[in-house]
Amino acid sequence: MPRGGSEVYVEFIVQGAFIKATAIDSKTGMEASIIGPVTASRADLSAAALRKLEYILKKRMGG
Repeated sequence: MPRGGSEVYVEFIVQGAFIKATAIDSKTGMEASIIGPVTASRADLSAAALRKLEYILKKRMGG
């Protein structure tokens, strides 16, 4: 979970044979998206999007 205890929303959009998972930080409004096969588990896609969001937030805060 991102710093500051903010909530993260995860959105899934199916596009043909692919699924796009977007993690959105409720405090900053920043988003991170990943794309994977539609056969991938939503838990795995969600975890990957969350890791990417954490990386982006950390990078933006100078860490």
